[in-house]
Formats: sequence, C-alpha cells, structure tokens
Amino acid sequence: MATTVNSLISRLHDLLLGHLTNNGVDVVAGLHDIVARASALGPDGAWLAAAAHADLSDLAVARGQVDLGLRHLDAAVDGGYNDCVALHVPAVRPLHQDPRFRAAYGRMRVTQADLDEFFWLHREMQIAVSDARTATVDNIGRLDTGVSLLPQAPLPTREPNTPGVLITRIHLTVIQGALQQAAVKAEFGRSSGNTALDLIDGTWDPTRARYDAWHADEQDTRRHQAAQARAFVEHPGAATDLAPCPPLGSIHYPA
Repeated sequence: MATTVNSLISRLHDLLLGHLTNNGVDVVAGLHDIVARASALGPDGAWLAAAAHADLSDLAVARGQVDLGLRHLDAAVDGGYNDCVALHVPAVRPLHQDPRFRAAYGRMRVTQADLDEFFWLHREMQIAVSDARTATVDNIGRLDTGVSLLPQAPLPTREPNTPGVLITRIHLTVIQGALQQAAVKAEFGRSSGNTALDLIDGTWDPTRARYDAWHADEQDTRRHQAAQARAFVEHPGAATDLAPCPPLGSIHYPA
C-alpha cells in the first residue's frame, strides 16, 4: 500500500493508542518509521514527521534521556511543531532552564487563533480524564445491563494557521480513544456480570435494574449535552498572524 498523509495519520494514531492501552508497549521503532515515511512525502508530510519527533521527545524525556529528547524536540520544531501549551506540563517544566530547550522554544511561532485552540485541546484532555473517572465511580453497583459510552466534545473543524494544531488534535483523539476503550471494557464486564447473576442464581433485582437503567440514561444525556456545549468556538477577530509563543513559564497548563 502506498504511503499517504492519511495512512500515516492513522498509523500514528494507532501507535499512540496502542502505547496507552497496552501497558506502554514500545513504539519507538514505529515512530522512527513514521519520521522516515513522512519525510519522504516532502512538505506535505513535514508536520507528521514533526509529530513523531515530538512523541519521541516525550518518550525520551520520560525515560531520563534528556539529550535525546531535546534533539527530537529540535527536529519537531523544524517541522512545524509549536504546541507551547504542551511544553508547560509539569513533567516538562524542569527543562525550562536548559538553554537548548529555551532555544527550541524560542524558535516556535503561533497565531492567537491557534493558541486559543491549543488551550481548548489540552483542557479537553483534562476534562476527558476527569469525566472517565467520574463515570467509573457512577457505574459502580449498577444492576442494569446497558452500556454507557463516554461522550466527547466534537473535534474542531477550523482550518488551523499552523500544522502544530493538527498534531495536538491527534493527541486528543488518542486520549479519548484510550479512555473510551477502557470504559467499554469495564461496562461490558459489568453488564455481563449482571446477566450471569440472573442466569446463575436468580438474585438479580429487575426493579433495581430498571431504575439504574433510567438513571444511567439521564446521566448519559446530561454528559452528552455538556460535551456538545464544550465545542470549540473560535474567537471573533482572533489574530492569525504568526508571533512568538508566550514567554516560557508564563503559561498555566489547564487543570
């Protein structure tokens, strides 16, 4: 099969999703392969090579390989990576004093419109994790056999000013996908357990189950409405001209 931008997007998504859902399976070789294949596509694939370099940087820093991580960050910035919000997560903040990190950060450029979306994307990542935890607690003890999915805010469809936004959109969908997989697995386990309970010893309470199903439907509706209400809205008049990223250390990562 010919390598295309779309095929590499799918490959990158699947690699990162597998890393999150399969006990941190090693994806370094796969990311290097994406760098090579994306680079071969020329300018059209530059942002995907940058995406893979950014992920390789994260993995290296997490493993204490700071020099390697900074080299990958440099390569990511060369390819258009500019998610200055991501570079303010607590795990990265210790690198802020490194001159090499500061030099890479200083080379990034972003528009105000894209910066607004970066904040939204990272905020949505945090909300997705929080909603998944809440849903897990809410579903404990449910006797119905229904399965509740995690509602997700729609992904922005605006044309970004810089390709770095496309990278962070992939990261959001990966996190949403990993959380959804975990939720579905847990929900099917609970549902199957309740079915077995009824078949094995007849101790299942159908009246309680009907109430739980009604209550779950109500919660699902509210969560879906809340997710739709969080859809990204571009600020009228947001600047679309490139400018340096906000000063290093000035960004508060969304909680």
